[in-house]
Amino acid sequence: MSGIDALAGLAETSAPTVEVCLRALRTALADVGEGARVEARTIVGHVLGLDLTGLMLGGDRPVGSDEVARMVALARRRLGGEPIQRVIGEADFFGLAFRLSPATLVPRPDTETLVEAVLVRLEGVERPVLADLGVGSGAILVALLHARADAIGVATDLSEEALTTARGNAERHGVVARAGFVRGSYASMLAAERFDAVVSNPPYVESAVVDGLDAEVRDHDPRLALDGGADGLDGYRRIVVEALAALKPGGLLALEIGWDQGESVPALVAAAGYEEVAVLPDLAGRDRVVVARRSHASWRASGDAK
Repeated sequence: MSGIDALAGLAETSAPTVEVCLRALRTALADVGEGARVEARTIVGHVLGLDLTGLMLGGDRPVGSDEVARMVALARRRLGGEPIQRVIGEADFFGLAFRLSPATLVPRPDTETLVEAVLVRLEGVERPVLADLGVGSGAILVALLHARADAIGVATDLSEEALTTARGNAERHGVVARAGFVRGSYASMLAAERFDAVVSNPPYVESAVVDGLDAEVRDHDPRLALDGGADGLDGYRRIVVEALAALKPGGLLALEIGWDQGESVPALVAAAGYEEVAVLPDLAGRDRVVVARRSHASWRASGDAK
């Protein structure tokens, strides 16, 4: 009998404790790898509304049959290949919890490198105006606005469902009054020379590679947010041009990139006329973020200088 079946059977005869549920789920989820202990806690805590401290102190708490049934259902989904974040419907990012929808990527720790890079480069900029292109769940923009209480931001996305999800996460974390949400592609609808920073985590997987991605990504993340065209660079080609018009002179462009795009994306950025182009690594040492500045010289040459 599997751990899940054993847990379901216990619920029919008695009220198992929190600790019994945790043990049963750890056993049941062993096949997902070394994260079984953490994922068991995640499922039990999600169903019972308990954080880690609550789980540790409440081990003797009886669990009702309805609650056990929910745990069993979630564990079966996880064993069926759904990422744990999809199973519980939210993911942690930059110390905040973000609700997910089928139209949004699961925000990943590597993307925190982008948020950190932007915050460092906005130090000293008062009341910065930000744009997040392809906002998805809102993780990047909401994290930035949460960290900078004086900032305001605009989010764009082709998906209305993604925008709704992002707006909900902005409300959840108290920044929705400083955020606007616009349906559209990248920066084409943004006001010229308005933004101190334009950020994006665009689709960057080569079309031919998408179907070979890990099943947890391929089968559960939206293809619209993964497929970057034949060479993975379609989104970058548009962003570097459209963001150039939206940025203030000297404004910051910050882009997440794939691990193998540390040469191709910076080359596109430099060719578009940006300055101070740099590639930043994630915690694993892989190329992860490209940062650059809109040139003051190109702005003056455009005839817009006052």
